[in-house]
Amino acid sequence: MLNVKTFSLGPVQTNCYIVSNKQKECIIFDPGEEASKIVKVINSNQLKPIAIFLTHTHFDHIGAVDALREQFNLPLYVHEKEVDWLGDPSKNGSGKYAELPNYIVNKPLAEHIIRNEQLFELNGFTFKAVFTPGHSPGSISYLFEEDGFAIVGDTLFERSIGRTDLVGGSLGVLLKSIHEKLLALPEDTIIYPGHGSYTTPAEEMDQNPFLNGF
Repeated sequence: MLNVKTFSLGPVQTNCYIVSNKQKECIIFDPGEEASKIVKVINSNQLKPIAIFLTHTHFDHIGAVDALREQFNLPLYVHEKEVDWLGDPSKNGSGKYAELPNYIVNKPLAEHIIRNEQLFELNGFTFKAVFTPGHSPGSISYLFEEDGFAIVGDTLFERSIGRTDLVGGSLGVLLKSIHEKLLALPEDTIIYPGHGSYTTPAEEMDQNPFLNGF
């Protein structure tokens, strides 16, 4: 059974997830900021990170990537449509806000580029990468089917959906992704979003006002 630790980090409280197994190996999803906090949790729990996976590359999901790659020598996985967003504030969104620094991953080339939906099997972790564009063109959800949860980034939230007014966003594409990829999951699947509390497909089908009538 996998363990999921959630941390809300950075200027907009983005959820970072550390998924670990019984061997204390772990995968880091969306390390948005405050790398020191992530490192402290990893070290205090004697975890052994093996990779960083991004649901997408908006600034609030990538802020700690450089520090963690350097600290633990980790490979980075990202969708092919957003590889260049890592070093481009006009695409990753940080350039939109004058009060924020430009968020740039100084080593922007990811070691692994995800070009197709696929099954990953890494050190005993088994999960699927499925494409859920709409919030951004390269948004990915990671499905841990055997363990009954999914990490979905900013695609679907508790009683809400991802914004679509940023570069490459599309409301129609987002709703299609949600209905075809996420609401089609078993109704009790735990949905871990990029912000806020977890939810389930059953709850969102019943109570999410943005999905009514689609």
